[in-house]
Amino acid sequence: MLPAHRSSPLPSRRNLLAAAGIGGAVIGLAACSSNQPPKPSPAADRSDEWRTLRIDSWETYGNTLGEDFPGIEEFAKQYDVDVSYWKAVTDDNLYYNDVKTRLASGSDIGADAVVLSEWMVARWIRLGYTQQFALDAMPNTVNVRPRFREAAFDPKRMHSMPWRSAITGIAWNRAEFPDGIRSVSQLWDPALKGRVGVLSSMQETIGLIMLDAGVDISGAWGDAEFTAATDTLRQHVVSGQVAAIQDSKYLDALTSGDIVAGFARSADILRLNQAAAARAGSGEAFDEPWGFAIPAAGGVLWTQDLVVPIGSARKGNVEAFVNHYYEPTVAVQVAAATNYVSPVDIRDQEASALDPAVAANRLVFPTPVSLQGTKTFRHLAAAEEQRYVAQYQSVLLAASS
Repeated sequence: MLPAHRSSPLPSRRNLLAAAGIGGAVIGLAACSSNQPPKPSPAADRSDEWRTLRIDSWETYGNTLGEDFPGIEEFAKQYDVDVSYWKAVTDDNLYYNDVKTRLASGSDIGADAVVLSEWMVARWIRLGYTQQFALDAMPNTVNVRPRFREAAFDPKRMHSMPWRSAITGIAWNRAEFPDGIRSVSQLWDPALKGRVGVLSSMQETIGLIMLDAGVDISGAWGDAEFTAATDTLRQHVVSGQVAAIQDSKYLDALTSGDIVAGFARSADILRLNQAAAARAGSGEAFDEPWGFAIPAAGGVLWTQDLVVPIGSARKGNVEAFVNHYYEPTVAVQVAAATNYVSPVDIRDQEASALDPAVAANRLVFPTPVSLQGTKTFRHLAAAEEQRYVAQYQSVLLAASS
Protein backbone atom coordinates (compact mmCIF):
# COMPACT_ATOMS: atom_id res chain seq x y z
CA MET A 1 0.00 0.00 0.00
CA LEU A 2 1.11 3.55 -0.66
CA PRO A 3 1.55 5.89 2.32
CA ALA A 4 -1.53 7.92 3.16
CA HIS A 5 0.55 11.08 3.40
CA ARG A 6 3.61 12.17 1.50
CA SER A 7 6.78 11.32 3.33
CA SER A 8 8.57 14.24 1.70
CA PRO A 9 7.17 17.30 -0.03
CA LEU A 10 7.12 17.48 -3.79
CA PRO A 11 8.68 20.61 -5.28
CA SER A 12 6.71 23.82 -5.02
CA ARG A 13 5.80 25.39 -8.35
CA ARG A 14 8.79 27.71 -8.03
CA ASN A 15 11.11 24.86 -7.08
CA LEU A 16 9.58 22.78 -9.85
CA LEU A 17 10.93 25.35 -12.31
CA ALA A 18 14.37 25.26 -10.75
CA ALA A 19 14.40 21.47 -10.91
CA ALA A 20 13.63 21.73 -14.59
CA GLY A 21 16.58 24.06 -15.10
CA ILE A 22 14.51 27.25 -15.31
CA GLY A 23 15.03 30.29 -13.13
CA GLY A 24 13.32 33.65 -13.03
CA ALA A 25 14.65 34.51 -16.47
CA VAL A 26 14.26 32.41 -19.57
CA ILE A 27 17.54 30.56 -19.77
CA GLY A 28 19.46 29.15 -22.66
CA LEU A 29 18.01 31.43 -25.30
CA ALA A 30 21.04 33.68 -25.53
CA ALA A 31 22.99 30.60 -26.55
CA CYS A 32 20.96 30.49 -29.72
CA SER A 33 21.53 34.13 -30.69
CA SER A 34 23.10 34.80 -34.06
CA ASN A 35 25.43 37.40 -32.50
CA GLN A 36 27.93 35.16 -30.81
CA PRO A 37 31.33 36.20 -29.42
CA PRO A 38 34.49 34.64 -30.89
CA LYS A 39 34.89 30.98 -30.05
CA PRO A 40 37.50 30.20 -27.37
CA SER A 41 40.72 28.34 -28.15
CA PRO A 42 41.39 24.88 -26.72
CA ALA A 43 43.83 24.48 -23.86
CA ALA A 44 47.22 22.95 -24.57
CA ASP A 45 47.23 19.22 -23.79
CA ARG A 46 49.41 18.34 -20.82
CA SER A 47 48.26 14.75 -20.41
CA ASP A 48 51.86 13.51 -20.50
CA GLU A 49 52.56 15.48 -17.33
CA TRP A 50 49.19 15.46 -15.61
CA ARG A 51 48.14 11.85 -15.12
CA THR A 52 44.69 12.53 -13.74
CA LEU A 53 41.21 12.64 -15.22
CA ARG A 54 37.95 14.02 -13.85
CA ILE A 55 34.63 13.00 -15.39
CA ASP A 56 31.44 14.93 -14.65
CA SER A 57 28.48 12.67 -15.28
CA TRP A 58 24.96 11.85 -14.16
CA GLU A 59 24.35 10.71 -10.61
CA THR A 60 22.01 7.98 -11.84
CA TYR A 61 24.91 6.28 -13.61
CA GLY A 62 26.14 4.88 -10.33
CA ASN A 63 27.48 6.01 -7.01
CA THR A 64 30.95 4.56 -7.11
CA LEU A 65 33.77 4.35 -9.59
CA GLY A 66 33.74 0.59 -9.59
CA GLU A 67 30.01 0.39 -10.21
CA ASP A 68 29.98 2.84 -13.08
CA PHE A 69 33.25 1.91 -14.71
CA PRO A 70 34.04 -1.80 -14.40
CA GLY A 71 37.68 -2.39 -15.19
CA ILE A 72 38.84 1.01 -13.94
CA GLU A 73 41.73 -0.55 -12.07
CA GLU A 74 42.89 -2.20 -15.27
CA PHE A 75 42.71 1.14 -17.08
CA ALA A 76 44.54 2.98 -14.29
CA LYS A 77 47.31 0.38 -14.29
CA GLN A 78 47.69 0.29 -18.07
CA TYR A 79 47.67 4.06 -18.60
CA ASP A 80 48.84 5.32 -15.21
CA VAL A 81 45.90 7.73 -14.98
CA ASP A 82 44.03 8.42 -11.76
CA VAL A 83 40.31 8.80 -12.58
CA SER A 84 37.74 10.58 -10.42
CA TYR A 85 34.00 10.40 -11.12
CA TRP A 86 31.83 13.33 -10.08
CA LYS A 87 28.05 13.05 -9.85
CA ALA A 88 27.83 16.62 -11.06
CA VAL A 89 24.99 16.44 -13.60
CA THR A 90 21.36 16.22 -12.52
CA ASP A 91 19.96 18.25 -15.43
CA ASP A 92 21.60 19.49 -18.64
CA ASN A 93 20.45 23.09 -18.22
CA LEU A 94 21.43 23.31 -14.58
CA TYR A 95 24.93 22.06 -15.33
CA TYR A 96 25.31 24.33 -18.35
CA ASN A 97 24.21 27.38 -16.38
CA ASP A 98 26.88 26.61 -13.81
CA VAL A 99 29.79 26.40 -16.27
CA LYS A 100 28.80 28.49 -19.30
CA THR A 101 30.70 31.65 -18.29
CA ARG A 102 33.93 29.69 -17.88
CA LEU A 103 33.32 27.81 -21.11
CA ALA A 104 32.84 31.05 -23.03
CA SER A 105 36.17 32.38 -21.78
CA GLY A 106 37.99 29.13 -22.53
CA SER A 107 38.71 28.55 -18.84
CA ASP A 108 39.07 25.18 -17.14
CA ILE A 109 35.72 24.16 -15.64
CA GLY A 110 37.35 21.47 -13.49
CA ALA A 111 36.10 18.55 -15.55
CA ASP A 112 38.15 16.94 -18.32
CA ALA A 113 35.18 15.03 -19.73
CA VAL A 114 31.47 15.72 -19.37
CA VAL A 115 28.53 13.44 -20.21
CA LEU A 116 25.48 15.36 -21.45
CA SER A 117 22.35 14.77 -23.47
CA GLU A 118 22.88 15.09 -27.21
CA TRP A 119 20.81 18.25 -27.61
CA MET A 120 23.04 20.01 -25.08
CA VAL A 121 26.17 18.56 -26.67
CA ALA A 122 24.99 20.06 -29.96
CA ARG A 123 24.82 23.46 -28.29
CA TRP A 124 28.33 23.15 -26.84
CA ILE A 125 29.73 22.18 -30.23
CA ARG A 126 27.91 25.01 -31.97
CA LEU A 127 29.33 27.54 -29.50
CA GLY A 128 32.88 26.17 -29.75
CA TYR A 129 33.01 24.84 -26.20
CA THR A 130 34.39 21.38 -27.03
CA GLN A 131 37.75 20.09 -28.19
CA GLN A 132 38.31 17.93 -31.25
CA PHE A 133 39.22 14.31 -30.63
CA ALA A 134 42.27 12.77 -32.25
CA LEU A 135 40.55 9.73 -33.72
CA ASP A 136 43.86 8.08 -34.60
CA ALA A 137 44.46 7.82 -30.84
CA MET A 138 41.16 5.97 -30.44
CA PRO A 139 41.29 2.90 -32.73
CA ASN A 140 38.43 1.22 -30.85
CA THR A 141 35.96 3.72 -32.32
CA VAL A 142 35.57 1.14 -35.10
CA ASN A 143 33.58 -0.90 -32.56
CA VAL A 144 30.82 1.71 -32.29
CA ARG A 145 27.44 0.59 -33.63
CA PRO A 146 26.65 2.13 -37.04
CA ARG A 147 23.64 4.05 -35.72
CA PHE A 148 25.88 5.96 -33.26
CA ARG A 149 28.81 6.71 -35.59
CA GLU A 150 27.33 9.93 -36.89
CA ALA A 151 25.16 12.71 -35.51
CA ALA A 152 23.44 15.56 -37.30
CA PHE A 153 25.29 18.06 -35.12
CA ASP A 154 28.64 16.25 -35.37
CA PRO A 155 28.62 14.24 -38.63
CA LYS A 156 32.09 12.70 -38.28
CA ARG A 157 32.05 12.46 -34.48
CA MET A 158 35.04 14.76 -34.17
CA HIS A 159 33.80 16.56 -31.03
CA SER A 160 31.56 14.04 -29.29
CA MET A 161 31.67 10.37 -28.38
CA PRO A 162 28.43 8.41 -27.82
CA TRP A 163 28.52 7.17 -24.26
CA ARG A 164 25.21 5.71 -23.04
CA SER A 165 21.70 5.22 -24.36
CA ALA A 166 18.40 4.20 -22.83
CA ILE A 167 14.68 4.35 -23.48
CA THR A 168 12.21 6.72 -21.87
CA GLY A 169 8.78 5.25 -21.37
CA ILE A 170 6.26 4.83 -18.57
CA ALA A 171 6.85 3.52 -15.05
CA TRP A 172 4.24 2.69 -12.45
CA ASN A 173 3.84 1.33 -8.96
CA ARG A 174 2.85 -2.29 -9.50
CA ALA A 175 0.95 -2.52 -6.23
CA GLU A 176 -1.31 0.29 -7.45
CA PHE A 177 -1.48 -0.85 -11.08
CA PRO A 178 -1.07 -4.63 -11.32
CA ASP A 179 -2.24 -4.56 -14.94
CA GLY A 180 0.32 -1.94 -15.88
CA ILE A 181 0.10 1.25 -17.93
CA ARG A 182 0.65 1.09 -21.67
CA SER A 183 -0.09 4.59 -22.95
CA VAL A 184 0.62 8.20 -22.12
CA SER A 185 -3.10 8.93 -22.30
CA GLN A 186 -3.71 6.64 -19.33
CA LEU A 187 -1.70 9.03 -17.17
CA TRP A 188 -4.34 11.71 -17.72
CA ASP A 189 -7.01 9.65 -15.93
CA PRO A 190 -8.57 11.95 -13.28
CA ALA A 191 -8.12 9.17 -10.72
CA LEU A 192 -4.37 9.86 -10.94
CA LYS A 193 -4.63 13.60 -10.31
CA GLY A 194 -1.64 14.86 -8.32
CA ARG A 195 0.24 11.57 -8.52
CA VAL A 196 1.77 11.75 -12.02
CA GLY A 197 5.35 12.80 -12.74
CA VAL A 198 7.10 13.83 -15.95
CA LEU A 199 10.72 14.61 -16.72
CA SER A 200 12.35 18.02 -17.02
CA SER A 201 13.97 16.99 -20.31
CA MET A 202 12.00 18.64 -23.11
CA GLN A 203 12.99 16.01 -25.64
CA GLU A 204 11.82 13.13 -23.46
CA THR A 205 8.60 14.61 -22.09
CA ILE A 206 7.41 16.38 -25.23
CA GLY A 207 8.70 13.44 -27.28
CA LEU A 208 6.46 10.97 -25.46
CA ILE A 209 3.45 13.26 -25.73
CA MET A 210 4.05 13.75 -29.46
CA LEU A 211 4.43 10.01 -30.00
CA ASP A 212 1.15 9.44 -28.18
CA ALA A 213 -0.46 11.84 -30.67
CA GLY A 214 0.87 9.80 -33.59
CA VAL A 215 3.82 12.05 -34.49
CA ASP A 216 7.09 10.49 -35.68
CA ILE A 217 9.50 12.53 -33.53
CA SER A 218 12.46 11.50 -35.70
CA GLY A 219 10.73 12.80 -38.83
CA ALA A 220 9.68 16.08 -40.41
CA TRP A 221 7.37 17.50 -37.76
CA GLY A 222 7.17 21.22 -37.05
CA ASP A 223 5.59 24.01 -35.03
CA ALA A 224 2.03 22.67 -35.13
CA GLU A 225 2.94 19.28 -33.68
CA PHE A 226 5.21 20.75 -31.01
CA THR A 227 2.61 23.33 -29.98
CA ALA A 228 -0.08 20.66 -29.65
CA ALA A 229 2.17 18.63 -27.35
CA THR A 230 3.10 21.61 -25.16
CA ASP A 231 -0.56 22.56 -24.91
CA THR A 232 -1.32 19.06 -23.66
CA LEU A 233 1.40 19.31 -21.06
CA ARG A 234 0.26 22.79 -20.04
CA GLN A 235 -3.28 21.54 -19.50
CA HIS A 236 -2.20 18.76 -17.17
CA VAL A 237 0.36 20.79 -15.25
CA VAL A 238 -1.98 23.71 -14.59
CA SER A 239 -4.84 21.38 -13.62
CA GLY A 240 -2.64 19.59 -11.08
CA GLN A 241 -2.79 16.25 -12.87
CA VAL A 242 1.01 16.41 -13.13
CA ALA A 243 2.45 16.86 -9.66
CA ALA A 244 6.12 17.01 -10.52
CA ILE A 245 8.42 17.91 -13.40
CA GLN A 246 11.81 16.76 -12.23
CA ASP A 247 15.34 15.93 -13.25
CA SER A 248 16.99 12.75 -11.99
CA LYS A 249 15.45 13.43 -8.56
CA TYR A 250 12.22 11.93 -9.91
CA LEU A 251 13.44 8.61 -8.56
CA ASP A 252 13.06 9.94 -5.01
CA ALA A 253 9.41 10.76 -5.70
CA LEU A 254 8.82 7.26 -7.04
CA THR A 255 10.45 5.51 -4.11
CA SER A 256 8.63 7.67 -1.52
CA GLY A 257 5.26 7.04 -3.15
CA ASP A 258 4.65 10.71 -3.92
CA ILE A 259 4.46 9.74 -7.58
CA VAL A 260 2.81 6.45 -8.55
CA ALA A 261 3.13 6.66 -12.34
CA GLY A 262 4.83 8.77 -14.96
CA PHE A 263 7.60 9.17 -17.46
CA ALA A 264 10.79 7.31 -16.58
CA ARG A 265 14.04 5.99 -18.01
CA SER A 266 14.48 2.26 -18.48
CA ALA A 267 17.88 2.05 -16.80
CA ASP A 268 16.66 3.95 -13.74
CA ILE A 269 13.73 1.61 -13.17
CA LEU A 270 15.89 -1.47 -13.64
CA ARG A 271 18.25 -0.12 -11.01
CA LEU A 272 15.42 0.75 -8.59
CA ASN A 273 14.09 -2.80 -8.82
CA GLN A 274 17.57 -4.25 -8.35
CA ALA A 275 18.08 -2.14 -5.22
CA ALA A 276 14.71 -3.25 -3.87
CA ALA A 277 15.61 -6.88 -4.50
CA ALA A 278 18.90 -6.45 -2.67
CA ARG A 279 17.10 -5.00 0.34
CA ALA A 280 14.61 -7.87 0.34
CA GLY A 281 17.35 -10.47 0.47
CA SER A 282 17.59 -13.80 -1.32
CA GLY A 283 15.60 -15.75 1.24
CA GLU A 284 12.25 -14.12 0.51
CA ALA A 285 9.88 -14.12 -2.42
CA PHE A 286 10.24 -10.86 -4.28
CA ASP A 287 7.97 -8.95 -6.63
CA GLU A 288 9.49 -5.98 -8.41
CA PRO A 289 7.86 -2.80 -7.04
CA TRP A 290 7.94 -0.87 -10.30
CA GLY A 291 6.87 -1.76 -13.79
CA PHE A 292 8.24 -0.21 -16.94
CA ALA A 293 6.94 -0.30 -20.48
CA ILE A 294 7.60 1.25 -23.83
CA PRO A 295 4.22 2.84 -24.68
CA ALA A 296 2.29 1.26 -27.50
CA ALA A 297 2.70 4.49 -29.47
CA GLY A 298 6.47 4.39 -28.97
CA GLY A 299 9.25 5.27 -26.53
CA VAL A 300 12.01 7.85 -26.79
CA LEU A 301 15.47 6.40 -27.49
CA TRP A 302 18.05 8.90 -26.36
CA THR A 303 21.83 9.08 -26.16
CA GLN A 304 24.19 10.95 -23.92
CA ASP A 305 27.59 11.87 -25.31
CA LEU A 306 30.98 12.51 -23.80
CA VAL A 307 32.82 15.73 -24.68
CA VAL A 308 36.07 17.38 -23.68
CA PRO A 309 35.47 20.95 -22.44
CA ILE A 310 37.50 23.59 -24.23
CA GLY A 311 39.59 24.45 -21.16
CA SER A 312 40.73 20.94 -20.22
CA ALA A 313 44.45 20.23 -20.47
CA ARG A 314 43.96 16.45 -20.30
CA LYS A 315 42.41 15.59 -23.64
CA GLY A 316 44.89 12.77 -24.23
CA ASN A 317 43.85 11.11 -20.99
CA VAL A 318 40.20 11.33 -22.05
CA GLU A 319 40.97 9.77 -25.42
CA ALA A 320 42.74 6.86 -23.73
CA PHE A 321 39.80 6.43 -21.38
CA VAL A 322 37.18 6.37 -24.15
CA ASN A 323 39.28 4.01 -26.25
CA HIS A 324 39.54 1.62 -23.30
CA TYR A 325 35.77 1.56 -22.80
CA TYR A 326 35.09 1.08 -26.49
CA GLU A 327 36.70 -2.35 -26.20
CA PRO A 328 33.74 -4.79 -26.46
CA THR A 329 34.87 -6.99 -23.57
CA VAL A 330 34.87 -3.89 -21.34
CA ALA A 331 31.74 -2.33 -22.81
CA VAL A 332 29.64 -5.41 -22.10
CA GLN A 333 30.57 -5.25 -18.42
CA VAL A 334 29.68 -1.55 -18.23
CA ALA A 335 26.28 -2.17 -19.83
CA ALA A 336 25.53 -5.04 -17.47
CA ALA A 337 26.53 -3.02 -14.41
CA THR A 338 24.70 0.20 -15.29
CA ASN A 339 21.69 -1.05 -17.31
CA TYR A 340 22.42 1.45 -20.08
CA VAL A 341 22.65 0.52 -23.74
CA SER A 342 26.25 0.66 -24.89
CA PRO A 343 27.20 2.45 -28.12
CA VAL A 344 29.62 -0.42 -28.73
CA ASP A 345 28.53 -3.27 -30.96
CA ILE A 346 28.37 -6.04 -28.34
CA ARG A 347 28.09 -9.43 -29.98
CA ASP A 348 27.03 -12.80 -28.64
CA GLN A 349 30.63 -13.70 -27.91
CA GLU A 350 30.96 -10.88 -25.36
CA ALA A 351 27.43 -11.25 -23.96
CA SER A 352 27.95 -14.97 -23.38
CA ALA A 353 30.18 -14.11 -20.43
CA LEU A 354 27.21 -12.64 -18.57
CA ASP A 355 24.42 -14.21 -16.55
CA PRO A 356 21.95 -15.42 -19.23
CA ALA A 357 19.10 -13.46 -17.60
CA VAL A 358 21.14 -10.25 -17.84
CA ALA A 359 22.19 -10.88 -21.44
CA ALA A 360 18.55 -11.52 -22.40
CA ASN A 361 17.36 -8.12 -21.11
CA ARG A 362 16.41 -6.25 -24.30
CA LEU A 363 16.28 -2.91 -22.50
CA VAL A 364 20.06 -3.23 -21.98
CA PHE A 365 21.08 -5.43 -24.88
CA PRO A 366 18.54 -4.50 -27.53
CA THR A 367 18.11 -6.11 -30.93
CA PRO A 368 16.95 -4.25 -34.05
CA VAL A 369 13.54 -5.81 -33.49
CA SER A 370 13.29 -4.66 -29.86
CA LEU A 371 14.16 -1.11 -30.89
CA GLN A 372 11.41 -0.90 -33.48
CA GLY A 373 9.07 0.60 -30.90
CA THR A 374 11.36 3.54 -30.19
CA LYS A 375 12.12 6.82 -31.89
CA THR A 376 14.86 9.42 -31.43
CA PHE A 377 13.86 13.07 -31.04
CA ARG A 378 15.24 14.76 -34.12
CA HIS A 379 18.05 17.31 -33.96
CA LEU A 380 16.86 20.90 -33.71
CA ALA A 381 18.43 23.72 -35.67
CA ALA A 382 19.49 26.73 -33.57
CA ALA A 383 16.40 28.78 -34.44
CA GLU A 384 14.12 25.83 -33.65
CA GLU A 385 15.83 25.24 -30.34
CA GLN A 386 15.34 28.89 -29.37
CA ARG A 387 11.67 28.80 -30.32
CA TYR A 388 10.82 25.44 -28.76
CA VAL A 389 12.78 25.95 -25.55
CA ALA A 390 10.95 29.25 -25.00
CA GLN A 391 7.64 27.54 -25.64
CA TYR A 392 8.43 24.65 -23.31
CA GLN A 393 9.55 27.03 -20.59
CA SER A 394 6.33 29.00 -20.94
CA VAL A 395 4.45 25.89 -19.87
CA LEU A 396 6.52 25.62 -16.72
CA LEU A 397 6.33 29.33 -16.01
CA ALA A 398 2.55 29.17 -16.36
CA ALA A 399 2.53 26.48 -13.70
CA SER A 400 4.02 28.90 -11.17
CA SER A 401 1.34 31.56 -11.66
